[in-house]
Amino acid sequence: MGYLNSILSTSGTQVEDSPVSGGGLSQNGKFNYGYASSPGKRSSMEDFYETRIDGVDGEIVGLFGVFDGHGGARAAEYVKQNLFSNLIRHPKFRSDTKSAIADAYNHTDAEFLKSENSQNRDAGSTASTAILVGDRLLVANVGDSRAVICRGGNAIAVSRDHKPDQTDERQRIEDAGGFVMWAGTWRVGGVLAVSRAFGDRLLKQYVVADPEIREETIDSSLEFLILASDGLWDVVTNEEAVDMIKPIEDPEHAAKRLMQEAYQRGSADNITCVVVRFLAGQGDPVQFQN
Repeated sequence: MGYLNSILSTSGTQVEDSPVSGGGLSQNGKFNYGYASSPGKRSSMEDFYETRIDGVDGEIVGLFGVFDGHGGARAAEYVKQNLFSNLIRHPKFRSDTKSAIADAYNHTDAEFLKSENSQNRDAGSTASTAILVGDRLLVANVGDSRAVICRGGNAIAVSRDHKPDQTDERQRIEDAGGFVMWAGTWRVGGVLAVSRAFGDRLLKQYVVADPEIREETIDSSLEFLILASDGLWDVVTNEEAVDMIKPIEDPEHAAKRLMQEAYQRGSADNITCVVVRFLAGQGDPVQFQN
């Protein structure tokens, strides 16, 4: 499967002072995708993305992710470079995909934390990821990057933003001996505004990398998926985002439209958007020799 990756994996390492965009089409014609990413009004870039198509056991798999770093770019870049490789190598990727995703998230987090031993400053990252395998869409997330689908013309959030003031998240943090307090916004230990993330070594007892996973069926009613960092969602609602790009067939143009709208509305953060459009009833299965 490695040869596919060299052709079809798109790097998420951005030029810091300029927006980037791109896109592609799966070989079986089942979906196409586009991305757009910009530092926005920030002087540094801590968002990363991955758009990757690979072959696993002869089947085409789409892997898409948005990773929003904090405390620097180290964690987000590490997760971008390692999470999907860890996932598709997992022995249960095909037989028990959900448990493979959970394992890959936690394994990637543990390996990143090991690599951080010599660092003085904590770094962390959100992750909002979508795995397309067969007629299954599996969305997993930690943190407040968000996944939204358009199904039957309606906007549906398929991930939950992990905020420290959510009742269950606050309870989990307090049960682990931590606390949540107001410091401009609700923060774990008065420091971190998300309750789940990769990295964040000094808060790891409370800030876990356990993903919440939701599965959707890819059928004729599923039109497209948006993955985006909070640079979009801080200023654009789920419904606005879906309505804005419904008429835009090219997913790269759709991702750029979302990015530009967030910037024009005054988003103060890095802005990264990935759009995957499902091409119902099109394409034929393509088999790859391993």
